[in-house]
Amino acid sequence: MAFTTPQGRTGTSLSEINVTPLVDVMLVLLVIFMVTAPILQTGIDVQLPETRNVTDTNPEQRIVLSISREGLIYYGSEAINFSTISERLRRDAKGPGEEIFLRADKDVKWNSIVSVVDAVRGAGYAKISLVTKPFRTPGSGK
Repeated sequence: MAFTTPQGRTGTSLSEINVTPLVDVMLVLLVIFMVTAPILQTGIDVQLPETRNVTDTNPEQRIVLSISREGLIYYGSEAINFSTISERLRRDAKGPGEEIFLRADKDVKWNSIVSVVDAVRGAGYAKISLVTKPFRTPGSGK
């Protein structure tokens, strides 16, 4: 769109929008979401038992089931009923050989853990890993 200034000059209006600030904001939001996503995965307060043999797993854990001290079962961060575990796992299956991570509070009775493992196996999953924390040697500070 052309126009004339009071001094007699002609020009065109600025018709392009600068998207650089928008891209900057989107990149900052992307970084924030990437940092907070793993934190949301471990939001259930579970006191894990300690073990001496710890292997690090990929931080992009696919399916995590948690059993709280009170015996509540969580699929990710969502509380679910025991009766719906198998159905939910079948629905969300991503492929054969997928691994399920089970986080259980150290005070949970073994009966609850075995029941959940049985439901997971009933849904067709063979790989089940129990999540623990590293054993701390007294006086080592580690």
